[in-house]
Order: sequence, then C-alpha cells, then structure tokens
Amino acid sequence: MKKFILILFPLLFSAQTHRFIFEFKFKSDSLSKEFRTENMVLDINPDEFKFYPYAYAENDSLGKVRNYKNIMWDDQLPALKRNKNSYTNISYILLNDFFSFQTEDKISWNLSNETKKSAQYTLQKATTNFGGRKWTAWFSKEVNLSEGPYKFRGLPGLIFEIQDDQQNFIFSLVKSQKFKNTYDTSEFLESFGGKKPIPINEKVLLKKRMELFNDPLRDFKEDFKKSNGAGKFSVLGIEVKSIEQFKELTERFQEMMRKENNPIEIDKALKYPTKKR
Repeated sequence: MKKFILILFPLLFSAQTHRFIFEFKFKSDSLSKEFRTENMVLDINPDEFKFYPYAYAENDSLGKVRNYKNIMWDDQLPALKRNKNSYTNISYILLNDFFSFQTEDKISWNLSNETKKSAQYTLQKATTNFGGRKWTAWFSKEVNLSEGPYKFRGLPGLIFEIQDDQQNFIFSLVKSQKFKNTYDTSEFLESFGGKKPIPINEKVLLKKRMELFNDPLRDFKEDFKKSNGAGKFSVLGIEVKSIEQFKELTERFQEMMRKENNPIEIDKALKYPTKKR
C-alpha cells in the first residue's frame, strides 16, 4: 500500500468536509495487462457523502480562479453521493444526456481476525460479494467512520484498501484533508454544463445505453449534416470528410464499447450484440 497522510481525526468534528483521496487503479478491458490510474475523492460532509474523480474538483477550482468554465466528464469513473447512514446511492452518468438514478446497495461483510500494520494504523481484513465480484477490504477501527470508496460502507471503521479477487479494481487511501466549509460540488457533480440530471431508473438506463451502442455517433452525424461538410470533424483520430465514413466509424466505436465493457458491478454489464459477419 502507498504511504498516506491522514489528518488527526479529532479535527474531523470541527470540519464541514473531511476529504479522503483514494488512488484508483482499474481495467476497462479485463484482458488488458495495463491499469489506468486516477485519484478519486470521498468527501464526508455533516449529512452526506460524495465520491467522484479528483480531476473534477481540480478543474472546478481552476475555473473559479481564472474566471472561466471548462466542463469535464469521464464515463469510466464513478460519480455518486448518498445521505449519511444510508445505503441509497444516487449515481450520475452522461450518455446522450445527463442522468441520475438511485440504487439500494446494502453490503454484507465477513470479518476476519487477520490484521496488518500500515503506518500508525492497524488494518483488519473483511470480505464480501458485491456486484458480481469478490472483494477484500482492509479497514481500521481507529478511524470511527463506517465509510469507504465507491459504494463500499458498513464496516466498523474507515476502509483504507479494497480490491476484487481478479485485481481489476483497486482502491488505496493515499491522503486526507479538511475544509472549514462544506465543499460545494453543485456545478460539477450534481449538474453538467449548468444542466441538472434527468432522474431515471436502472431499466431506462439500460435502454439508453443500448440506444447509445446502436448509434454511438448519432449526435456527431447530425452536427456533420448541419455543417454540410464545412469545418473539421474528427472521430477516433480520423478526419471525417463524408457521411459515408460513419458506417465504418460506428462499427469501430461499437467494437471499442464491447472491448471496454468491464464495469465495477460486472453483474450489471450490458450484453452488447456481437458483430454481424
């Protein structure tokens, strides 16, 4: 585990937001040998918890300093929030529009007597099955917070590390910091480009995702048609000069979506149709 810096926890109760930063290593393609690595934020506020990419907060802060807005989103990274002591998660997703949906994610843990030391903390092992994967977590009772990265919560202490048994997803706590005021995420988490999310359920979400797979370049094609070919258009590094190119580009995009179909909750992975021969 990486070395981490934790602020003394008595300070938690004088702070409006206590932030824990996790290194997140993951494979969007389960057959890949390479990990992608991002930093993720767990913000613990007085009444709610939020989990999202650290880059969103960095981008938002930079925009405020320079007085401009630069929106960003990454569909491969989770973004969600939940109320204190709740297992109801509100997840945010950007497809052809900005959506939110709720899930009930109560997790049953099996506690082990196995422990290990990490810096000044004693970590205890726990395991669970969640989202179609087997997970091993290491938590510390010395940090009296029943929280962790993503949807993982419910242990008698803060989760410092958690990974699945195939090592496709690995979360490691690396740092914490505190804010005197509740950290405002309203302009980059609960909205996108100034637009609030459209609430949907998971059944509708699956339908929307399949619609996107069937025509992943729909909006791009419409923009190309409206421009009458004027301007410069590029997809996957390929310059688009005619509408006929979209057939091959769509097939390439679909193949990429089939390949990078390894979500954290594998039991919710969409079964994309195979390519027609």
